[in-house]
Amino acid sequence: MNHSANDLIMLFNDLFRDDYQTELVRGDREPEYLPASGEQNRARIVFAHGYFASALHEISHWCIAGQRRRALVDYGYWYCPDGRTPEQQRAFERVEVRPQALEWLFSVAAGSRFHISVDNLSGDGACDESGFHWSVWRQADRYLQKGLPERAGRFLEALKTFYGTTGTFDVVWQREAERLPGPAPGPDEKVNRTL
Repeated sequence: MNHSANDLIMLFNDLFRDDYQTELVRGDREPEYLPASGEQNRARIVFAHGYFASALHEISHWCIAGQRRRALVDYGYWYCPDGRTPEQQRAFERVEVRPQALEWLFSVAAGSRFHISVDNLSGDGACDESGFHWSVWRQADRYLQKGLPERAGRFLEALKTFYGTTGTFDVVWQREAERLPGPAPGPDEKVNRTL
């Protein structure tokens, strides 16, 4: 399956450009979110270097951000560069569970492979990489069981329709749990489920 960031730009902008005055654009550098300003009447989600996965990740952050956060550059989040201390990494992982959960669901809907990101290559890596993977998977599964944020749900359905994955999404999602490292969830966690 061909995965072009141009398709994501078209899908996102068709869904949200007018309703939310926000557009997805390809960037040349690191990703960032720029709210509408006097000179720019639309907010811009700038993803890195034309990468498909970067676009999905940045869309995920936008789908979670409330109205107040969408008025702030990069949603008002701090970003500590690669090489974080363990405390900084734990804070990063807490913030990243929800957007990476959406990104994972978006990837399955697009028929692309999701790669979890601890984004700390020159630091100590993840504080608990297996635990982080499972936290992201559990959040994604919780979204499927209890409902996604409204904008995320709209985008997920658009991806399924565009990539023709509506009929296979549930089966592929169930298989995603098999890729998780480390121990399986406890007895109260459901790994295999159907929608």
